[in-house]
Amino acid sequence: MEKLATLSGNAARIQSIDLLRGVVMIIMALDHVRDYFHASAFLYDPTDLSQASAPIFLTRWITHYCAPVFVFLAGTSAYMMSLRKSKKELSLFLLKRGLWLLFLELVVLNFGWSFDIRFHSILLVTIWMFAVSMIVLAALVHLRLQAILIIGLVLVFGHNLLDPITFQGNNLPAFIWALVHQQAGFTYGGKGILVGYPVVPWMGIIALGYCLGSLYTSEFDPAKRKKMLLWMGSAAILLFLVLRATNFYGDSALWSSKSSPLFTFLSFLNVTKYPPSLLYILVTLGPALLFLAFTEKVNNKVGDVILVYGRVPLFYYVIHIYFIHLLAVFAAGLLPGYSWSVMIMEQPIWFTTELKGFGFPLVVVYLVWIGVVVALYPLCRWYDRYKQNNKRKWWLSYL
Repeated sequence: MEKLATLSGNAARIQSIDLLRGVVMIIMALDHVRDYFHASAFLYDPTDLSQASAPIFLTRWITHYCAPVFVFLAGTSAYMMSLRKSKKELSLFLLKRGLWLLFLELVVLNFGWSFDIRFHSILLVTIWMFAVSMIVLAALVHLRLQAILIIGLVLVFGHNLLDPITFQGNNLPAFIWALVHQQAGFTYGGKGILVGYPVVPWMGIIALGYCLGSLYTSEFDPAKRKKMLLWMGSAAILLFLVLRATNFYGDSALWSSKSSPLFTFLSFLNVTKYPPSLLYILVTLGPALLFLAFTEKVNNKVGDVILVYGRVPLFYYVIHIYFIHLLAVFAAGLLPGYSWSVMIMEQPIWFTTELKGFGFPLVVVYLVWIGVVVALYPLCRWYDRYKQNNKRKWWLSYL
């Protein structure tokens, strides 16, 4: 009963976490709308500064915050669960939820990305990485918090030492290394397999997020917590600036002077996501920590709306993929020279050559994004209320 009371006393503090999660879930939809609707998405990488414009680059860059914040806060939420569960119970829950997420990724979301009932391509991307990180956290929670913190820091700060190690070819060693540190594609049994998210640094991120949860117990002084969040966030940003300016360590993609001060600045920001470099993690989680410091007492109507998305993140993630893809099917059926069937893809959307020439200007992408977020709000609000009114239904904690 004491632990339950402790958790109940944390409701207002958890709200800032849900608010941050809601912000990144909303931003995340922008990237996925861009994947399906922007004309240049089928021609070149939006972070390729030799081809992308500043608006295209920044549209992609702002969504870099989504995955690390999502994983980081998942670790924080796991710590909050530890206030009402034993380590054994928490570990078992994380293990089962991780396995459930693997099923979602391999079956439900792989179909949602492609609408290909024969599953010609298997994507190991966001939810795959999230699942593996959660399974690893299921083991880590049995350690002392200091040990989890050290492991998280070593993985986050040290994984770029692996950058010089590479494996080539369509073989088992290359596949295993792709799971660990090197994004790559493979073929097996007539199917394409894309390892989009090497998992090692993400394990470190979820471990550090778990440790952050210790700041959100009812015994922790709110003023001290704010100071610590401000210090950690500022230190992360400062370290990013120093390491990036010197090109010393933390990202294999070095910045350089470009044709204009603007593009030089964009080169400075153009950090590596696959796998997330140390600099990528610093420049995304640093501002996230500052956001948590400044929003703990935010209470307004806009925040109330954003909170809805933050309280049902996995539910929102699954339905938004299907909704965006269905809209793209409809759009393809309307455009001259295309058919709705072009959106049933045997290859990942980023590599589908049949879509070259398809798409809309960036302003349309933003309008569709806003429409998607607004359209999904009533469904997310319904599910949020359903969860709140049916807390004893165990299965709700898995979606």
